[in-house]
Amino acid sequence: MNITAGTLARTIILALALINQLLSVTGHPVLPIEDAQIETLVTTAWTVIASLVAWWKNNSFTSAAKKGDEVMRQERGA
Repeated sequence: MNITAGTLARTIILALALINQLLSVTGHPVLPIEDAQIETLVTTAWTVIASLVAWWKNNSFTSAAKKGDEVMRQERGA
């Protein structure tokens, strides 16, 4: 059985989230977070995610880069 590191990490994060949710429902606050902290966490997460997506994607601005993208598409299609 081959389990990738990504699958394992996602499973652990999901388990922690579910445990946290169950403890929160039963009145045991595990993460005492205030409203200002939530706003900071959300905006930071949004910025990090947007930055990673923009970095990961191929953003071609120059005409040479656009031509290179076209050649790459043609090579992949062949």
